[in-house]
Amino acid sequence: MIVSDPPAPADHRRLGRELDIFDSHPLIGAGLPFWLPAGAAARFEIESYLRELERRAGYQFVYSPVLGKRALYERSGHSAHFADDMFPPMRMSADDELVLRPTMCPHHALIFGSRPRSYRDLPVRIAEIGGQYRAERSGVLGGLGRVRAMSLNDAHNFCALSQVRDEIAAVLALIREAHQAIGIASAGFRLSLRGGGGDGDKYAGAPDMWRRAEAMLREALDDAAVDYVEAAGEAAFYGPKIDVQVADPIERESSISTIQLDFHQPAQFDLSYVDASGDRPMPVMIHRSLVGSMERLFAYLIEAHRGAFPVWYSPVQLVVVPVSDDDAAAAAGVAGSAVEAGLRAELEVQGSVGARVRDAALRKIPYVAVIGAREAADGLVALRLRDGRQLEPMPAVAAVALIAGVASSRSHELLPD
Repeated sequence: MIVSDPPAPADHRRLGRELDIFDSHPLIGAGLPFWLPAGAAARFEIESYLRELERRAGYQFVYSPVLGKRALYERSGHSAHFADDMFPPMRMSADDELVLRPTMCPHHALIFGSRPRSYRDLPVRIAEIGGQYRAERSGVLGGLGRVRAMSLNDAHNFCALSQVRDEIAAVLALIREAHQAIGIASAGFRLSLRGGGGDGDKYAGAPDMWRRAEAMLREALDDAAVDYVEAAGEAAFYGPKIDVQVADPIERESSISTIQLDFHQPAQFDLSYVDASGDRPMPVMIHRSLVGSMERLFAYLIEAHRGAFPVWYSPVQLVVVPVSDDDAAAAAGVAGSAVEAGLRAELEVQGSVGARVRDAALRKIPYVAVIGAREAADGLVALRLRDGRQLEPMPAVAAVALIAGVASSRSHELLPD
């Protein structure tokens, strides 16, 4: 018996370029990849899905600037505790320095504080898929996994202390739902805690605040009945966090989703709300990301799916291939009807039929519709699936409906159940 070697681990840097998902250029700079049309199409679908998921969960969407005054990050604590990861300030005048933001939380804190808030408003959930920047050293940059400019699926939930437990449970449920739809396999949960010993200068806030926050996150994980490990010294400088881990093909783990509990920044920005007694308590700030940055997410997805994304976010979902020039008009009509149905479809007329089908397979396109003389005459298509299966000729309208149904259901299969 001949035993074949297992396939080599997928490398998103190679696959991402072969599949025209992203690229880079020395004139733009290291750690600053650009998204090509195929990658932009897939990313757009996932961002649209996340926004709809969050909308249904009560999130309000904002846009905030990618710059902030130096004083903003001095107030938030980033200048004191996160300076090594920040780009140097840009001096605009003697008393005006701007900083590329390393994170969105100070902006969202100010957005919360920009309007009077009542206990009846809470929780206030502020969401944004926005840009942020990290001064990563050249030696650690690579593909989409470690970059200097990233787009984060970010949100900050402001709630009363009594609401924290339910709010974290709701976020964990959203993470599970998003992971299942997108195709993310969790490698486990990590409770990232404050370090001890000589690490005190790394963290902001009093020890009592940390003990309370860590106990609340531990309770949330226990409520969810998930296994987790505790990691001292891995907390954010302002609070402990739950990290959802994923593993690459060679079992290296990284964090892709996070829930962070923060008592520090609400105090720094004097945030408050009016409670039922007329007092003004401080809200708790929960930082959360369902899938992390789009860059790190796609570094994972490219490798996990080996470029063969689920139909709903495949960059091109259908290629239509006429056998001869005489069949081109019928093929163009099928491609047009697929586009009208909301699919990403292309008409391919260059090269032999075999070459066009092979090219679609190399591009990991889920469906190829071949149209010959018989199909053109009868309004049929012969569908070939990415996994090698071929279906009997069917009406073109039925084929388009089949693909649209698989896409809209966000199934990970190529055919309906």
